[in-house]
Amino acid sequence: MDLAMFQAIARALPHAIVVCTASGRVVAANPATSRTVDTLRPEAELADLVLDPADLHRRMAQWARSGSPLPGVMTVRDSAGGPVRLRCHGARATWWKGPEPAIQLHLSRLDVSDRFVALSQRVSLLNQQMAYRHAIAQQRDQLLRTEQRARARMQRLYRLTAALAAAATLTDVCDAVYKCAPQALDASDVTLELHPRRIVPSLGPADTLPVTTAPWVDLDRLHTAPVSAPEYDAEQRLPLQTEGVTLGTLVIHYAPGAEEDAEHTVAIGQQIAQAVRRAGLFEHEHRLAERLQRSLLPNLPPVEGLDIAGGYAPGTQLVDVGGDWYDVHILDDETVGLTIGDIAGHGIAEATAMAQTTTVLRSIARRSGTRPPTVLADLNDFLGTYHHGLMATACYAAYDRRTRTLRYSRAGHPPPLLIDADGSSRYLEGALAPPLGPVPFTDYPQAETSIPTGATLVFYTDGLIERRGQSLDVGLAQLLQTARSTTGLDAEGICSLLLHQQPDTEMPDDRALLAVHFPSAG
Repeated sequence: MDLAMFQAIARALPHAIVVCTASGRVVAANPATSRTVDTLRPEAELADLVLDPADLHRRMAQWARSGSPLPGVMTVRDSAGGPVRLRCHGARATWWKGPEPAIQLHLSRLDVSDRFVALSQRVSLLNQQMAYRHAIAQQRDQLLRTEQRARARMQRLYRLTAALAAAATLTDVCDAVYKCAPQALDASDVTLELHPRRIVPSLGPADTLPVTTAPWVDLDRLHTAPVSAPEYDAEQRLPLQTEGVTLGTLVIHYAPGAEEDAEHTVAIGQQIAQAVRRAGLFEHEHRLAERLQRSLLPNLPPVEGLDIAGGYAPGTQLVDVGGDWYDVHILDDETVGLTIGDIAGHGIAEATAMAQTTTVLRSIARRSGTRPPTVLADLNDFLGTYHHGLMATACYAAYDRRTRTLRYSRAGHPPPLLIDADGSSRYLEGALAPPLGPVPFTDYPQAETSIPTGATLVFYTDGLIERRGQSLDVGLAQLLQTARSTTGLDAEGICSLLLHQQPDTEMPDDRALLAVHFPSAG
Protein backbone atom coordinates (compact mmCIF):
# COMPACT_ATOMS: atom_id res chain seq x y z
CA MET A 1 0.00 0.00 0.00
CA ASP A 2 1.15 3.54 -0.70
CA LEU A 3 -0.08 6.98 0.45
CA ALA A 4 -2.56 7.31 -2.41
CA MET A 5 -4.15 3.96 -1.58
CA PHE A 6 -4.30 4.88 2.11
CA GLN A 7 -6.09 8.13 1.33
CA ALA A 8 -8.54 6.32 -0.93
CA ILE A 9 -9.35 3.77 1.80
CA ALA A 10 -9.49 6.23 4.70
CA ARG A 11 -11.58 8.86 2.88
CA ALA A 12 -14.82 6.92 3.37
CA LEU A 13 -14.19 5.94 7.00
CA PRO A 14 -16.27 7.74 9.68
CA HIS A 15 -13.43 7.90 12.21
CA ALA A 16 -10.45 10.18 12.16
CA ILE A 17 -7.28 8.57 10.79
CA VAL A 18 -3.99 10.44 10.79
CA VAL A 19 -0.56 9.49 9.43
CA CYS A 20 2.34 11.36 10.97
CA THR A 21 6.10 10.99 11.06
CA ALA A 22 7.90 9.69 14.14
CA SER A 23 8.77 13.30 14.98
CA GLY A 24 5.07 14.27 15.04
CA ARG A 25 4.55 16.03 11.69
CA VAL A 26 1.13 15.22 10.16
CA VAL A 27 1.55 13.72 6.68
CA ALA A 28 -2.05 12.85 5.84
CA ALA A 29 -5.50 12.95 7.44
CA ASN A 30 -8.90 11.82 6.21
CA PRO A 31 -11.97 14.14 6.11
CA ALA A 32 -13.32 12.71 9.39
CA THR A 33 -10.25 14.11 11.16
CA SER A 34 -11.17 17.74 10.50
CA ARG A 35 -14.64 17.06 11.87
CA THR A 36 -13.10 15.58 15.03
CA VAL A 37 -10.41 18.21 15.63
CA ASP A 38 -10.12 21.04 13.09
CA THR A 39 -6.43 21.68 13.86
CA LEU A 40 -5.25 18.21 12.80
CA ARG A 41 -4.40 18.70 9.16
CA PRO A 42 -1.36 17.92 6.94
CA GLU A 43 1.91 19.67 7.89
CA ALA A 44 0.64 20.37 11.42
CA GLU A 45 3.01 19.51 14.30
CA LEU A 46 1.41 17.42 17.06
CA ALA A 47 3.87 18.77 19.62
CA ASP A 48 2.44 22.28 19.06
CA LEU A 49 -1.17 21.09 19.51
CA VAL A 50 -1.09 18.75 22.52
CA LEU A 51 -1.21 19.95 26.11
CA ASP A 52 1.43 17.43 27.29
CA PRO A 53 4.31 17.21 24.73
CA ALA A 54 6.39 14.91 26.98
CA ASP A 55 3.58 12.37 27.17
CA LEU A 56 3.15 12.62 23.40
CA HIS A 57 6.86 11.96 22.86
CA ARG A 58 6.72 8.84 25.05
CA ARG A 59 3.63 7.46 23.29
CA MET A 60 5.06 8.19 19.82
CA ALA A 61 8.13 6.10 20.69
CA GLN A 62 5.89 3.20 21.78
CA TRP A 63 3.73 3.41 18.66
CA ALA A 64 6.78 3.57 16.39
CA ARG A 65 8.04 0.27 17.81
CA SER A 66 4.72 -1.56 17.59
CA GLY A 67 3.24 -3.26 14.57
CA SER A 68 -0.14 -3.59 16.36
CA PRO A 69 -2.34 -0.70 17.59
CA LEU A 70 -1.63 0.49 21.16
CA PRO A 71 -4.32 2.51 23.02
CA GLY A 72 -3.77 5.92 24.52
CA VAL A 73 -5.36 9.27 25.38
CA MET A 74 -4.17 12.74 24.43
CA THR A 75 -5.61 16.23 24.66
CA VAL A 76 -5.38 18.51 21.62
CA ARG A 77 -6.28 22.21 21.23
CA ASP A 78 -8.87 23.04 18.62
CA SER A 79 -8.87 26.24 16.54
CA ALA A 80 -10.60 28.16 19.35
CA GLY A 81 -7.88 27.09 21.79
CA GLY A 82 -10.18 24.77 23.68
CA PRO A 83 -9.03 21.31 24.77
CA VAL A 84 -10.36 18.23 22.99
CA ARG A 85 -9.74 14.89 24.65
CA LEU A 86 -9.14 12.08 22.17
CA ARG A 87 -9.00 8.34 22.46
CA CYS A 88 -6.25 7.09 20.15
CA HIS A 89 -4.79 3.84 18.89
CA GLY A 90 -1.41 4.10 17.23
CA ALA A 91 1.03 1.76 15.49
CA ARG A 92 3.89 1.91 13.02
CA ALA A 93 2.68 2.30 9.40
CA THR A 94 4.46 -0.70 7.91
CA TRP A 95 3.36 0.20 4.39
CA TRP A 96 5.01 3.61 4.55
CA LYS A 97 7.95 4.09 2.13
CA GLY A 98 9.03 7.59 3.20
CA PRO A 99 12.53 8.61 4.32
CA GLU A 100 11.64 8.25 8.01
CA PRO A 101 9.25 5.96 9.94
CA ALA A 102 5.57 6.89 10.08
CA ILE A 103 2.82 6.26 12.64
CA GLN A 104 -0.83 5.62 11.87
CA LEU A 105 -3.29 7.04 14.45
CA HIS A 106 -6.98 6.25 14.81
CA LEU A 107 -8.75 9.03 16.79
CA SER A 108 -12.16 9.57 18.36
CA ARG A 109 -13.54 12.00 20.94
CA LEU A 110 -13.93 10.54 24.40
CA ASP A 111 -17.52 11.71 24.44
CA VAL A 112 -18.44 9.78 21.34
CA SER A 113 -19.29 6.09 21.39
CA ASP A 114 -16.47 4.54 19.38
CA ARG A 115 -16.10 1.45 17.39
CA PHE A 116 -12.50 2.39 17.17
CA VAL A 117 -10.87 -0.86 18.20
CA ALA A 118 -12.77 -2.93 15.66
CA LEU A 119 -11.88 -0.46 12.94
CA SER A 120 -8.24 -0.52 13.99
CA GLN A 121 -8.18 -4.28 13.84
CA ARG A 122 -9.61 -4.24 10.31
CA VAL A 123 -7.06 -1.68 9.18
CA SER A 124 -4.27 -3.68 10.87
CA LEU A 125 -5.41 -6.81 9.04
CA LEU A 126 -5.38 -4.84 5.80
CA ASN A 127 -1.82 -3.74 6.55
CA GLN A 128 -0.75 -7.33 7.18
CA GLN A 129 -2.32 -8.50 3.93
CA MET A 130 -0.60 -5.75 1.99
CA ALA A 131 2.73 -6.58 3.62
CA TYR A 132 2.27 -10.28 2.78
CA ARG A 133 1.47 -9.47 -0.85
CA HIS A 134 4.49 -7.21 -1.03
CA ALA A 135 6.74 -9.97 0.36
CA ILE A 136 5.31 -12.49 -2.13
CA ALA A 137 5.93 -10.06 -5.00
CA GLN A 138 9.52 -9.53 -3.88
CA GLN A 139 10.08 -13.28 -3.61
CA ARG A 140 8.59 -13.81 -7.08
CA ASP A 141 10.83 -11.12 -8.56
CA GLN A 142 13.88 -12.68 -6.89
CA LEU A 143 13.00 -16.14 -8.24
CA LEU A 144 12.49 -14.67 -11.71
CA ARG A 145 15.88 -12.95 -11.63
CA THR A 146 17.52 -16.16 -10.42
CA GLU A 147 15.87 -18.17 -13.20
CA GLN A 148 16.90 -15.61 -15.82
CA ARG A 149 20.51 -15.67 -14.61
CA ALA A 150 20.52 -19.49 -14.67
CA ARG A 151 19.07 -19.55 -18.19
CA ALA A 152 21.62 -17.02 -19.44
CA ARG A 153 24.46 -18.99 -17.86
CA MET A 154 23.18 -22.22 -19.42
CA GLN A 155 23.02 -20.57 -22.86
CA ARG A 156 26.61 -19.36 -22.50
CA LEU A 157 27.64 -22.87 -21.41
CA TYR A 158 25.88 -24.35 -24.47
CA ARG A 159 27.80 -21.96 -26.74
CA LEU A 160 31.11 -23.01 -25.17
CA THR A 161 30.21 -26.71 -25.41
CA ALA A 162 29.22 -26.36 -29.08
CA ALA A 163 32.42 -24.45 -29.90
CA LEU A 164 34.60 -27.05 -28.17
CA ALA A 165 32.76 -29.90 -29.91
CA ALA A 166 33.42 -28.29 -33.31
CA ALA A 167 37.11 -27.61 -32.57
CA ALA A 168 39.46 -30.07 -34.28
CA THR A 169 42.92 -28.62 -33.67
CA LEU A 170 44.59 -27.15 -30.60
CA THR A 171 44.35 -23.71 -32.15
CA ASP A 172 40.61 -24.23 -32.71
CA VAL A 173 40.18 -25.26 -29.06
CA CYS A 174 42.11 -22.23 -27.82
CA ASP A 175 40.10 -19.90 -30.04
CA ALA A 176 36.85 -21.40 -28.69
CA VAL A 177 38.05 -21.02 -25.09
CA TYR A 178 39.10 -17.39 -25.53
CA LYS A 179 35.85 -16.54 -27.32
CA CYS A 180 33.30 -18.35 -25.14
CA ALA A 181 34.84 -19.30 -21.78
CA PRO A 182 34.89 -15.80 -20.19
CA GLN A 183 31.12 -15.45 -20.66
CA ALA A 184 30.44 -19.01 -19.49
CA LEU A 185 32.52 -18.40 -16.34
CA ASP A 186 31.27 -14.84 -15.68
CA ALA A 187 34.93 -13.84 -15.90
CA SER A 188 36.72 -10.87 -17.43
CA ASP A 189 39.39 -12.88 -19.21
CA VAL A 190 41.03 -16.31 -19.39
CA THR A 191 44.49 -17.57 -20.34
CA LEU A 192 45.45 -21.09 -21.43
CA GLU A 193 48.81 -22.46 -20.33
CA LEU A 194 49.42 -25.82 -22.00
CA HIS A 195 52.06 -28.57 -22.11
CA PRO A 196 52.17 -29.42 -25.86
CA ARG A 197 54.41 -32.46 -25.29
CA ARG A 198 51.85 -33.97 -22.94
CA ILE A 199 49.05 -33.24 -25.38
CA VAL A 200 50.62 -34.27 -28.70
CA PRO A 201 52.74 -37.45 -28.47
CA SER A 202 56.18 -37.15 -30.02
CA LEU A 203 56.86 -38.74 -33.41
CA GLY A 204 60.54 -39.32 -32.65
CA PRO A 205 63.84 -37.56 -31.93
CA ALA A 206 63.58 -35.33 -34.99
CA ASP A 207 60.02 -34.31 -34.25
CA THR A 208 59.22 -30.64 -33.83
CA LEU A 209 55.95 -29.09 -32.75
CA PRO A 210 55.64 -25.53 -34.04
CA VAL A 211 53.74 -23.41 -31.54
CA THR A 212 55.20 -19.96 -32.13
CA THR A 213 51.92 -18.59 -33.50
CA ALA A 214 49.55 -20.61 -31.34
CA PRO A 215 47.24 -18.69 -28.97
CA TRP A 216 48.50 -20.27 -25.78
CA VAL A 217 51.42 -20.12 -23.37
CA ASP A 218 53.78 -23.03 -24.07
CA LEU A 219 54.79 -24.42 -20.68
CA ASP A 220 57.34 -26.76 -22.31
CA ARG A 221 59.57 -23.88 -23.38
CA LEU A 222 62.00 -22.63 -20.74
CA HIS A 223 62.09 -19.05 -21.95
CA THR A 224 58.48 -18.40 -22.84
CA ALA A 225 57.68 -14.72 -22.49
CA PRO A 226 55.00 -14.08 -19.86
CA VAL A 227 51.60 -13.03 -21.10
CA SER A 228 50.85 -9.49 -19.97
CA ALA A 229 47.38 -8.91 -18.53
CA PRO A 230 45.60 -6.04 -16.77
CA GLU A 231 45.04 -6.03 -13.06
CA TYR A 232 42.06 -8.05 -11.86
CA ASP A 233 40.29 -8.35 -8.57
CA ALA A 234 40.82 -12.12 -8.37
CA GLU A 235 42.62 -14.88 -10.26
CA GLN A 236 41.94 -18.61 -10.19
CA ARG A 237 44.27 -21.24 -11.64
CA LEU A 238 42.35 -24.37 -12.62
CA PRO A 239 44.37 -27.48 -13.57
CA LEU A 240 43.21 -29.13 -16.80
CA GLN A 241 43.40 -32.85 -16.08
CA THR A 242 42.26 -35.92 -17.97
CA GLU A 243 43.13 -39.57 -17.35
CA GLY A 244 45.37 -38.49 -14.49
CA VAL A 245 47.54 -36.23 -16.69
CA THR A 246 47.72 -32.47 -16.21
CA LEU A 247 47.60 -31.00 -19.71
CA GLY A 248 47.89 -27.41 -18.58
CA THR A 249 46.20 -24.68 -16.59
CA LEU A 250 43.20 -22.46 -17.21
CA VAL A 251 43.87 -19.08 -15.63
CA ILE A 252 40.60 -17.26 -14.87
CA HIS A 253 40.58 -13.53 -14.19
CA TYR A 254 37.53 -12.20 -12.34
CA ALA A 255 36.40 -8.59 -12.29
CA PRO A 256 35.73 -6.87 -8.93
CA GLY A 257 32.53 -8.13 -7.32
CA ALA A 258 32.21 -11.23 -9.51
CA GLU A 259 30.79 -14.35 -7.86
CA GLU A 260 32.66 -17.64 -8.28
CA ASP A 261 30.82 -20.95 -8.60
CA ALA A 262 33.33 -23.70 -7.86
CA GLU A 263 31.22 -26.60 -9.16
CA HIS A 264 30.36 -24.75 -12.38
CA THR A 265 34.00 -23.77 -12.93
CA VAL A 266 35.28 -27.33 -12.44
CA ALA A 267 32.70 -28.68 -14.92
CA ILE A 268 33.85 -26.19 -17.56
CA GLY A 269 37.48 -27.05 -16.85
CA GLN A 270 36.73 -30.73 -17.47
CA GLN A 271 35.10 -29.92 -20.81
CA ILE A 272 38.11 -27.85 -21.88
CA ALA A 273 40.55 -30.57 -20.77
CA GLN A 274 38.68 -33.20 -22.79
CA ALA A 275 38.61 -30.93 -25.85
CA VAL A 276 42.36 -30.28 -25.51
CA ARG A 277 42.98 -34.03 -25.26
CA ARG A 278 40.88 -34.77 -28.37
CA ALA A 279 42.63 -32.01 -30.31
CA GLY A 280 46.02 -33.37 -29.25
CA LEU A 281 45.18 -36.84 -30.54
CA PHE A 282 43.84 -35.35 -33.78
CA GLU A 283 47.03 -33.30 -34.14
CA HIS A 284 49.15 -36.40 -33.55
CA GLU A 285 47.26 -38.48 -36.11
CA HIS A 286 47.31 -35.61 -38.59
CA ARG A 287 51.06 -35.14 -38.28
CA LEU A 288 51.65 -38.90 -38.39
CA ALA A 289 49.67 -39.15 -41.63
CA GLU A 290 51.57 -36.19 -43.05
CA ARG A 291 54.93 -37.75 -42.14
CA LEU A 292 53.90 -41.08 -43.69
CA GLN A 293 52.70 -39.30 -46.82
CA ARG A 294 55.96 -37.38 -47.17
CA SER A 295 57.97 -40.57 -46.65
CA LEU A 296 56.21 -42.11 -49.66
CA LEU A 297 57.11 -39.19 -51.94
CA PRO A 298 60.40 -39.46 -53.87
CA ASN A 299 63.61 -37.48 -53.62
CA LEU A 300 63.71 -35.88 -57.04
CA PRO A 301 66.89 -36.46 -59.08
CA PRO A 302 68.82 -33.43 -60.35
CA VAL A 303 68.30 -32.79 -64.07
CA GLU A 304 70.86 -30.77 -65.98
CA GLY A 305 69.37 -27.62 -67.49
CA LEU A 306 66.13 -27.80 -65.48
CA ASP A 307 65.12 -26.43 -62.09
CA ILE A 308 62.70 -28.95 -60.56
CA ALA A 309 60.96 -28.92 -57.17
CA GLY A 310 58.12 -30.88 -55.62
CA GLY A 311 55.89 -30.07 -52.69
CA TYR A 312 53.13 -31.56 -50.58
CA ALA A 313 50.71 -30.09 -48.03
CA PRO A 314 48.06 -32.01 -46.04
CA GLY A 315 44.41 -31.04 -46.05
CA THR A 316 43.00 -29.08 -43.13
CA GLN A 317 40.55 -31.82 -42.13
CA LEU A 318 42.41 -35.03 -42.91
CA VAL A 319 44.04 -37.45 -40.50
CA ASP A 320 44.45 -40.36 -42.96
CA VAL A 321 47.31 -40.67 -45.40
CA GLY A 322 46.36 -39.82 -48.96
CA GLY A 323 47.28 -41.06 -52.42
CA ASP A 324 48.91 -38.00 -54.03
CA TRP A 325 52.24 -38.56 -55.81
CA TYR A 326 54.69 -36.92 -58.17
CA ASP A 327 57.96 -38.11 -59.72
CA VAL A 328 60.68 -37.33 -62.25
CA HIS A 329 62.17 -39.96 -64.60
CA ILE A 330 65.45 -39.47 -66.48
CA LEU A 331 64.74 -41.48 -69.63
CA ASP A 332 67.84 -40.75 -71.74
CA ASP A 333 70.29 -37.97 -72.44
CA GLU A 334 67.59 -35.78 -73.99
CA THR A 335 64.25 -36.83 -72.49
CA VAL A 336 62.82 -36.39 -69.00
CA GLY A 337 59.56 -37.95 -67.80
CA LEU A 338 57.33 -35.89 -65.50
CA THR A 339 54.35 -37.36 -63.68
CA ILE A 340 51.79 -36.50 -61.05
CA GLY A 341 48.70 -38.34 -59.85
CA ASP A 342 46.17 -38.94 -57.12
CA ILE A 343 44.63 -42.20 -55.89
CA ALA A 344 41.02 -41.38 -54.98
CA GLY A 345 40.30 -41.61 -51.24
CA HIS A 346 42.37 -41.65 -48.07
CA GLY A 347 43.61 -44.51 -45.95
CA ILE A 348 46.06 -47.38 -45.80
CA ALA A 349 44.68 -49.06 -48.95
CA GLU A 350 45.03 -45.86 -50.97
CA ALA A 351 48.54 -45.20 -49.62
CA THR A 352 49.58 -48.77 -50.45
CA ALA A 353 48.18 -48.43 -53.96
CA MET A 354 50.03 -45.12 -54.39
CA ALA A 355 53.36 -46.63 -53.28
CA GLN A 356 52.96 -49.60 -55.62
CA THR A 357 51.78 -47.38 -58.46
CA THR A 358 54.84 -45.13 -58.28
CA THR A 359 57.12 -48.18 -58.21
CA VAL A 360 55.40 -49.74 -61.22
CA LEU A 361 55.37 -46.37 -62.96
CA ARG A 362 59.17 -46.13 -62.74
CA SER A 363 59.42 -49.51 -64.43
CA ILE A 364 56.95 -48.51 -67.13
CA ALA A 365 58.77 -45.20 -67.68
CA ARG A 366 62.09 -46.95 -68.25
CA ARG A 367 60.42 -49.08 -70.93
CA SER A 368 57.97 -46.68 -72.57
CA GLY A 369 58.60 -43.28 -70.97
CA THR A 370 58.92 -41.35 -74.22
CA ARG A 371 55.34 -42.33 -75.20
CA PRO A 372 52.86 -40.81 -72.67
CA PRO A 373 49.76 -42.69 -74.01
CA THR A 374 51.53 -46.02 -73.56
CA VAL A 375 52.62 -45.13 -70.02
CA LEU A 376 49.05 -44.32 -68.94
CA ALA A 377 47.61 -47.37 -70.71
CA ASP A 378 50.05 -49.70 -68.93
CA LEU A 379 49.36 -47.96 -65.61
CA ASN A 380 45.62 -48.35 -66.19
CA ASP A 381 46.08 -52.10 -66.75
CA PHE A 382 48.08 -52.37 -63.52
CA LEU A 383 45.44 -50.61 -61.39
CA GLY A 384 42.57 -52.55 -62.95
CA THR A 385 44.36 -55.85 -62.33
CA TYR A 386 45.93 -55.42 -58.89
CA HIS A 387 43.79 -52.69 -57.29
CA HIS A 388 40.34 -53.44 -58.61
CA GLY A 389 37.82 -50.87 -57.40
CA LEU A 390 40.33 -48.06 -56.92
CA MET A 391 40.46 -45.06 -59.21
CA ALA A 392 43.28 -42.62 -59.90
CA THR A 393 43.86 -39.52 -61.95
CA ALA A 394 47.26 -38.89 -63.50
CA CYS A 395 49.18 -36.76 -65.93
CA TYR A 396 52.35 -37.98 -67.62
CA ALA A 397 54.60 -35.82 -69.80
CA ALA A 398 57.83 -36.42 -71.70
CA TYR A 399 60.04 -33.39 -72.29
CA ASP A 400 62.69 -33.34 -75.00
CA ARG A 401 65.42 -30.96 -73.86
CA ARG A 402 66.95 -30.70 -77.33
CA THR A 403 63.78 -29.62 -79.16
CA ARG A 404 62.05 -28.07 -76.08
CA THR A 405 58.98 -30.15 -76.97
CA LEU A 406 56.56 -31.44 -74.34
CA ARG A 407 54.31 -34.41 -75.13
CA TYR A 408 51.68 -35.26 -72.51
CA SER A 409 48.58 -37.32 -71.76
CA ARG A 410 45.99 -36.94 -69.01
CA ALA A 411 43.80 -39.53 -67.29
CA GLY A 412 41.05 -37.46 -65.68
CA HIS A 413 43.64 -35.11 -64.18
CA PRO A 414 43.53 -31.28 -63.95
CA PRO A 415 45.46 -29.57 -66.78
CA PRO A 416 49.09 -28.56 -66.19
CA LEU A 417 49.74 -24.83 -65.87
CA LEU A 418 52.37 -23.25 -68.12
CA ILE A 419 53.64 -19.93 -66.73
CA ASP A 420 55.64 -17.71 -69.08
CA ALA A 421 58.59 -15.63 -67.90
CA ASP A 422 56.43 -12.46 -67.77
CA GLY A 423 53.89 -14.09 -65.42
CA SER A 424 51.22 -14.76 -68.04
CA SER A 425 49.94 -18.31 -67.97
CA ARG A 426 47.68 -20.82 -69.66
CA TYR A 427 46.42 -24.34 -69.05
CA LEU A 428 47.47 -27.29 -71.24
CA GLU A 429 43.97 -28.70 -71.64
CA GLY A 430 44.54 -31.26 -74.37
CA ALA A 431 44.83 -35.05 -74.32
CA LEU A 432 42.15 -35.75 -71.70
CA ALA A 433 40.82 -39.29 -71.15
CA PRO A 434 38.97 -41.17 -68.35
CA PRO A 435 40.71 -41.80 -65.00
CA LEU A 436 42.86 -44.85 -64.41
CA GLY A 437 41.28 -48.02 -63.08
CA PRO A 438 37.54 -48.17 -63.81
CA VAL A 439 37.67 -48.42 -67.63
CA PRO A 440 39.91 -51.21 -69.05
CA PHE A 441 41.68 -50.98 -72.40
CA THR A 442 41.35 -47.21 -72.61
CA ASP A 443 43.10 -45.40 -75.46
CA TYR A 444 44.85 -42.31 -74.16
CA PRO A 445 45.43 -39.41 -76.58
CA GLN A 446 48.58 -37.29 -76.71
CA ALA A 447 49.05 -33.53 -77.01
CA GLU A 448 52.21 -31.62 -77.81
CA THR A 449 53.47 -28.10 -77.09
CA SER A 450 56.73 -26.15 -77.18
CA ILE A 451 58.15 -24.73 -73.95
CA PRO A 452 59.47 -21.14 -74.21
CA THR A 453 62.68 -20.06 -72.50
CA GLY A 454 62.16 -18.92 -68.90
CA ALA A 455 58.80 -20.65 -68.56
CA THR A 456 57.67 -22.82 -65.67
CA LEU A 457 55.43 -25.88 -65.96
CA VAL A 458 53.33 -26.71 -62.91
CA PHE A 459 51.69 -30.09 -62.35
CA TYR A 460 49.29 -30.32 -59.38
CA THR A 461 46.57 -32.46 -57.82
CA ASP A 462 42.97 -31.33 -57.49
CA GLY A 463 43.38 -30.42 -53.81
CA LEU A 464 45.15 -27.25 -54.96
CA ILE A 465 42.05 -25.94 -56.75
CA GLU A 466 39.28 -27.36 -54.54
CA ARG A 467 37.45 -24.96 -52.23
CA ARG A 468 34.50 -25.75 -50.01
CA GLY A 469 31.27 -24.65 -51.69
CA GLN A 470 33.00 -23.59 -54.95
CA SER A 471 33.34 -25.20 -58.37
CA LEU A 472 36.72 -26.25 -59.77
CA ASP A 473 36.43 -23.43 -62.32
CA VAL A 474 36.72 -20.91 -59.49
CA GLY A 475 39.82 -22.66 -58.17
CA LEU A 476 41.38 -22.77 -61.64
CA ALA A 477 40.77 -19.04 -62.07
CA GLN A 478 42.31 -18.29 -58.68
CA LEU A 479 45.38 -20.36 -59.58
CA LEU A 480 45.83 -18.31 -62.77
CA GLN A 481 45.60 -15.14 -60.70
CA THR A 482 48.22 -16.37 -58.24
CA ALA A 483 50.54 -17.43 -61.06
CA ARG A 484 51.02 -13.76 -61.95
CA SER A 485 53.01 -13.36 -58.73
CA THR A 486 55.60 -16.00 -59.63
CA THR A 487 57.82 -13.80 -61.78
CA GLY A 488 61.43 -14.11 -60.69
CA LEU A 489 60.85 -17.14 -58.45
CA ASP A 490 62.68 -20.43 -58.84
CA ALA A 491 60.87 -23.78 -58.81
CA GLU A 492 61.10 -24.11 -55.01
CA GLY A 493 59.69 -20.62 -54.52
CA ILE A 494 56.83 -21.30 -56.92
CA CYS A 495 55.98 -24.52 -55.06
CA SER A 496 55.90 -22.69 -51.74
CA LEU A 497 53.78 -19.84 -53.11
CA LEU A 498 51.19 -22.03 -54.81
CA LEU A 499 50.88 -24.56 -51.98
CA HIS A 500 50.17 -21.79 -49.47
CA GLN A 501 48.52 -19.26 -51.75
CA GLN A 502 45.52 -18.76 -49.42
CA PRO A 503 46.50 -19.57 -45.81
CA ASP A 504 43.14 -18.34 -44.47
CA THR A 505 41.10 -20.65 -46.73
CA GLU A 506 40.14 -24.17 -45.71
CA MET A 507 41.51 -26.75 -48.14
CA PRO A 508 39.80 -30.02 -47.19
CA ASP A 509 41.96 -32.27 -49.41
CA ASP A 510 45.73 -32.74 -49.44
CA ARG A 511 47.63 -31.34 -52.40
CA ALA A 512 50.82 -32.20 -54.27
CA LEU A 513 52.69 -30.07 -56.75
CA LEU A 514 55.59 -30.52 -59.21
CA ALA A 515 57.17 -27.38 -60.67
CA VAL A 516 59.65 -27.48 -63.57
CA HIS A 517 61.44 -24.27 -64.51
CA PHE A 518 63.11 -24.05 -67.94
CA PRO A 519 65.74 -21.35 -67.42
CA SER A 520 67.66 -21.68 -70.68
CA ALA A 521 67.61 -23.23 -74.09
CA GLY A 522 68.83 -26.77 -74.42
